[in-house]
Amino acid sequence: MTDLERIQLNVRITKETSLKLDEIVAYYQENLKLGRIYKGDVLTDIIEKSYEVMKKQVKMNKRI
Repeated sequence: MTDLERIQLNVRITKETSLKLDEIVAYYQENLKLGRIYKGDVLTDIIEKSYEVMKKQVKMNKRI
């Protein structure tokens, strides 16, 4: 990630959600071969992909 500007988010999540995030990070680490993967990088990727899906759905709904 080479963003020029970053902000810090402080959020509270359940222990179960945290464990799931750890599992996703481990999956990224094993399967992407990009070097060290951080939770923030995984969350950013998930948010960006979800945002793209949302935009496509909004676009499709506007056609109807």
